Amino acid sequence: MLAKITSKRQVTFPAAVLAALGVGPGDHLEILDSPEGFLLRPRRVNHSRLAPLAGMLKKGVGSFDLNTFRNQTHDPSLRD
Repeated sequence: MLAKITSKRQVTFPAAVLAALGVGPGDHLEILDSPEGFLLRPRRVNHSRLAPLAGMLKKGVGSFDLNTFRNQTHDPSLRD
């Protein structure tokens, strides 16, 4: 398989590769250097780090606005 590199140095992976890795839009890939070349590994979210945010979400009340949530200040230790 081949992947094309754009003028902005972005890479488009074939859908079969992304499906095999179990990733989609917005997910992260970790790129590791290995003796055989580079290794792609999905970067999984550590859900235990999200626990402090659980109390901030109100169940059954209105809709959740992701942009508003992102603009709020949060504990820096929760960031990637």
